[in-house]
Amino acid sequence: MRLKVISIALCLLLPLAASAQQGSTYSWVDDEGVRHYGDSIPPEYADKPKEVVNEHGVTVGHIQGKKTDEEIAAEKAAEELEVQKELQRRADQALLSTYVNVGEIEMHRDRRVELFQAQSRVTELYLRNLRRRLDQLKGEAGRFKPYSSDPGAKVIDPGLVDEIQEAETAISRHKSNLLKFQTEEKLIIDRFEGDIQRFMILRGLTHAQTVPE
Repeated sequence: MRLKVISIALCLLLPLAASAQQGSTYSWVDDEGVRHYGDSIPPEYADKPKEVVNEHGVTVGHIQGKKTDEEIAAEKAAEELEVQKELQRRADQALLSTYVNVGEIEMHRDRRVELFQAQSRVTELYLRNLRRRLDQLKGEAGRFKPYSSDPGAKVIDPGLVDEIQEAETAISRHKSNLLKFQTEEKLIIDRFEGDIQRFMILRGLTHAQTVPE
């Protein structure tokens, strides 16, 4: 009985093994436009598109050929375009769900701008005080060498030199911060202006419709 079961199993597996040995049949077109069939692809056509066919010559699959640099670049550009479209779609959705009208966008913009303007005012105050302090220190240093032209002047105290350098460093740092705040303020204004224009497009509004009566 056991031998009979094994024999049946072998009979079932033999056709599958024979099919596997036969492998796949491919179809491709040569440089002359002539279609060929075979169980292997000539090396010179390995990078070209080809089809997989069954025993009846019916196409059951496609194998893409090697892409040209132009095709790869075009696909990459198309993918990037789709990404940008999706990002824009999400941004539009967030814009419409966040604001009801243009006035709300302007109010949000003004609040953000006020923060940077307040930081700028404080920084400008620091700068005025630091410049005043630096002028005092330099005035005091003018009585000593090497700043004084008096031959009998004493050499400046190292502590005074350090104070001058610290004041100059602090002024440079605050000037950099002031420029940063002013730049960020402009970027915020530009960004909100872009949001307003996009909101109007999405809502189908004109400028006249956004001006309060």
